[in-house]
Amino acid sequence: MSELRTERLVLRQWRESDLGPWAAMNADPEVREHLDGVLTREQSEASAARFRAAIEQRGWGWWAVEVRDTGEFIGFTGLDPVDEDMPFTGVEAGWRLARSAWGHGFATEAALAVVAFGFERLALPELLAVTTATNLRSQAVMRRIGMTRDPADDFDDLTVPEGPLRPSVVYRMARVRTG
Repeated sequence: MSELRTERLVLRQWRESDLGPWAAMNADPEVREHLDGVLTREQSEASAARFRAAIEQRGWGWWAVEVRDTGEFIGFTGLDPVDEDMPFTGVEAGWRLARSAWGHGFATEAALAVVAFGFERLALPELLAVTTATNLRSQAVMRRIGMTRDPADDFDDLTVPEGPLRPSVVYRMARVRTG
């Protein structure tokens, strides 16, 4: 199992102690503003179980994120193959943090670690990130880590109900080959 460390963060396997703060995050309407509604405790626990199983199976996935100095769980970040119902394929980089962790550069720091892992350890040719067209905070992280958007890749996510969450954008980053 791969554990990633940055200057301020640890990206690691999920623990039982993460379930309470993870459920609280997923019950926060602001954290879930650009997703399809808040989750129940049971739904949150089921998602953490899926994340844990994927990491156990392949050594990477959606890692729990904790602050190194305090051990506080603040969200998740990682890589995951794109869902089959999307109009593109590849491996997606993503993140979601508790509101208390917003505005500290944690999402960018974690995302940079995930990108390095994807390119250096997994030798992926490309990474992408997907969000709603209205999620400007996530799009800012995508740009900060060096991803770019081609509006031709934008799409309507038919897995969510009609409305403001359906228009989606795709950012991409290709691995730079040296030598």
